[in-house]
Parts: sequence; C-alpha cells; structure tokens
Amino acid sequence: MAKSKTKEKKKKKNNEKLNKIRQNVFQVTLLSIILFAIIFCIYHIVSLAINPTDSFLVEKGKIYQEESLIGYVIRDEKIIQTPENGLKLVQIKNEGERVAAGEEIFRYEATNEQELNDKINELNTQIQTALEGKAPIPSSDIKALDNQIEAKINGIQNKNNIQEIREYKADIISYIEKKARISGELSPAGSYINNLINERINIEMQLKNNSRYEKSPIGGIVSYRVDGLESILTPDNFESISTEMLQNLNLTTGQIVTTSETIGKVINNFECYIAVTTDTNDAKNAQVGDNIKIRLSSNQEIPAEIMYIKKENEENILLILKISQGVEELTNYRKISLDLIWWERSGLRVPNTSIIYENGLSYIIKTKAGILNKILVKIVKENNRYSIVTNYTTEELKEMGYTAQEINNMGKISIYDEILSDPDLETLSKELN
Repeated sequence: MAKSKTKEKKKKKNNEKLNKIRQNVFQVTLLSIILFAIIFCIYHIVSLAINPTDSFLVEKGKIYQEESLIGYVIRDEKIIQTPENGLKLVQIKNEGERVAAGEEIFRYEATNEQELNDKINELNTQIQTALEGKAPIPSSDIKALDNQIEAKINGIQNKNNIQEIREYKADIISYIEKKARISGELSPAGSYINNLINERINIEMQLKNNSRYEKSPIGGIVSYRVDGLESILTPDNFESISTEMLQNLNLTTGQIVTTSETIGKVINNFECYIAVTTDTNDAKNAQVGDNIKIRLSSNQEIPAEIMYIKKENEENILLILKISQGVEELTNYRKISLDLIWWERSGLRVPNTSIIYENGLSYIIKTKAGILNKILVKIVKENNRYSIVTNYTTEELKEMGYTAQEINNMGKISIYDEILSDPDLETLSKELN
C-alpha cells in the first residue's frame, strides 16, 4: 500500500516536471518567434529607410510636352486714319463690336461740335420744362409714352455698355419728342413746343452734316486700341519678322494697348498669328503645317498650326503660329505669355521613376497584399516626369518571342493598381515573383 502511494507521488512529480519543461519550451519558442518578427521588421524598416519604396496608385491621366514662351500677336487689321486737323472721334460702334464691310463705325467731331451739343441740350431742357409746366392733357397716347419713358429711365440705370446707354438715351429723347408734338397739337400753346422741336431737329441735322463718318473697309471687329504696329506686325510679310526685331519693339508682356481718341481700326476676327522663339528639339524637328496647341494666360487651350519656320542660328528657331479661336481675347494685347503644347497623350499615367529598363524592355513593380510582381509594360509616350503606359497585345508579345504559356502567366497593369514609385531591384529581387 505504501509502495503504491510512493509510485503515485513519483509519477505526479514527473508529470509536473514534464509540464514545466513543455511550458518552458513553449515560452522559449514563442519568445524566439516574437524576437524573429521584431528583427525582421527592424530589418525591413532599415532597408526602407536606406532604399525607400514609396507606392503610386495608377490612374488615368494626361501628359504634355510643353514649354512656356513669350509671343507677339500678329493681326490682319485695317487702320482708319484721323483727318489732318486732328479732330476727336465719336464712337458709333463699341470696342470689340462686330461690323460688316461698309458699315459706319465712328464719326469725327464737327468743327463746332461742342457749341451745337450745348444748343441741343438747352433745347431739350426747354422742351421738358414746357411739358412739365402745362396742365395734364388727357390722351391715351401721352400716357403710353410716359410709361415708355419711365421704363427706359429705369432700364438705363442697369446698363454699363456705352452703345446701349446711347440707344436708351435716344429712345427717351424720341419719346419726349413724340409726347411734345402730341401735347402741342392738343394745346393752344403747342406751337411754342413745336418750334423748339423743329429748332433742335435743324441743329441735329447741322451736326450730322458737319461731321465726317467713317465706314469699315472690311468685315471684322471694331477697335480703338492702336499701338502703331498695325503695319509692322502684319501677316503680309512673315520674312521681315525676326527675334531681334521683335525684341527691339520694347513691348511689355501682358500690357493692354491704350485707346486712341483719334484713330480706329477693324480687325479680322477669324484668325490671327503669334510669333514665338524657342530652342527645343521639338521646334528643330517641327514642320510647316504641324498641328499643336497653345495655352493662354486664361488657361484656355486652343489649336494652332505652324505657318512659318525660320532657323535664325544654331539654337533659336522662330515659329509663327496661326490660330482661329480666342482671337477676340487677344485684340487688347500685342505681347503675351503662353504655353506651347507640342503634344498630349491620355491613358494610364505612371511616374518615370517607377519604370525599370532591362534588355530594351520596360517594367513596373506591382504590389498587392505585400506580394511584388514585375510587370512588362509598353510606353506609349513620355515627358520628363511621367509616362503613359499600356499592356502589350498578345500578337505583339508573340512577335517579341514569348510563348503562349509565358503570355498566359504574365501580369497586367490596370487602373488603380499600386506600384512602387522608385523600386530597387537589388533590394527587392528576393521578394519578386
């Protein structure tokens, strides 16, 4: 009995020792795993610190080959010169208003313009005073004219266009004149009002007869901004234009051409030209007739065509570009800043730093759930920062010597893929599939 109890005690002690040993082994194993994980993480953190592998999300985008330049605006514009006596002009058409050939655009002041205008204003005042001093005359026509006069007076307060203000003012005067004539016909004292009206009409006729009216020689838009370069920067002779000549004009970029009080002109608003000078390879390889784009300071992108190329020396190339959009936006300027866009491409856009070149082929490193894959891609177009890439077609891969099995096993690049933006193959070689 005693021996049995002794055996049980020994057995129990042995089990306890065994459990402690197992527990110690488990703890040592667990600590070893944790320590290994910590070392592994530290290793990768240090590796990333030494060789960063930032990622980039592939998206659809657009890339450009462009350069910022200074351009000189060349226009087809016809000057309408002032008379020798230097009289000021009176605008009939507003700045930027379209006109047809033969249409009156402005007139020169009459020699006694101020005197005649003063008389007209004085007569208008006398007519209005005469109307206000009369007893109301019952007439539906007069009431209708009063409503029209009131509507025009209220409407003119919200106008800032010179031509519209003039038209409103002319309408008001016309309504007052009609009201005065009706009042004169219905009133015993109406002959006084009619005499004032007739006198004003005679003076207005005299003002018109003493003025010189100018008509548009061509169809286009009216402008009173004249800088004296209208006969110099002309599309009639591109050969006479050079970079040196343009620079010697001493123009300020973006400066608005000042308005003349004595000279007007009509501009061909269907097209104009811009002269630029550049030294890029794109310009050296350009040809007359090439289609490109320009971006104005308003960020408007418009198509342009190269009309003239002059190689001035080993570096500088003078280009003259033709545009048919945004012409009216440039009528106020002679020298502008612009971006010349040689080409643009859309598609899957990736940074150039993410592309690896091996044996004449290009690859990107795609990462997904910590797994890295080297993907063959075709570069469609690139600039100094980004590339537009796509996948090779099956036919292209076969022509490049890949087998059907290799093609089936190849990864593809697609939108929203995550790729490494600056991969280091030596560091990542063990992790690549």
